[in-house]
Amino acid sequence: MTGAQLYLAIGVPVVSNAVMLMIAITSMNHRINDLRATMDARFASIETRIEILTGKVVELTDRVTRLEERRDHRP
Repeated sequence: MTGAQLYLAIGVPVVSNAVMLMIAITSMNHRINDLRATMDARFASIETRIEILTGKVVELTDRVTRLEERRDHRP
């Protein structure tokens, strides 16, 4: 086996594995970015819902406070 054959026997598989690894990493990076975008959208939706619920709790607290004040002012 000559030196060139040895370099080809070792070099070709190493280069092909490196190319496949780069493709796999790029694919995973794309999928992670998609997942991040989806999670950001969902968290924004949850945040909006929590703000709505907080507003409703504040409204209920105000109503209860007013009812308690009415009850306390009755003769």
